[in-house]
Amino acid sequence: MDISFYTDSCNYRLPQKRLIRRWLREVAQQEGGYTIGEISYIFCSAERHRAMNIEFLGHDYFTDIITFDDSDLEEGYIAGDIFIDIETVRDNARLYGATAHQEMLRVIVHGVLHLCGQKDKTPRAEKQMHKKEDKYLALLGQIKC
Repeated sequence: MDISFYTDSCNYRLPQKRLIRRWLREVAQQEGGYTIGEISYIFCSAERHRAMNIEFLGHDYFTDIITFDDSDLEEGYIAGDIFIDIETVRDNARLYGATAHQEMLRVIVHGVLHLCGQKDKTPRAEKQMHKKEDKYLALLGQIKC
């Protein structure tokens, strides 16, 4: 099992996939001793992503990430499909004063944290999520490919 990267209705290309896979495996391990089952990242356009948000979640707005969780935390593995709107990520990067790549890495780890059971629906949970994102973004700089 592993982590795969795909595109749907866009031509985004994620650099350093091998390093990112290693990083995400370490995040899962540190978050709860989890192993990676099958995780698919699907990068897509804003319109495609919004259509999915409407169809599957009943939300008629743009968002940067939708995570479909197939994890079994009791069995010790995380798995799922993570759809990322590359246009919203770019917009958010400008809004938050980050590069598009930095923001993409934040969203990528955000998805894995959701698979590990981290929530972000309350202000307290959202603050905790952001703290964990920062922690694991710092970890990425320490991992060698």
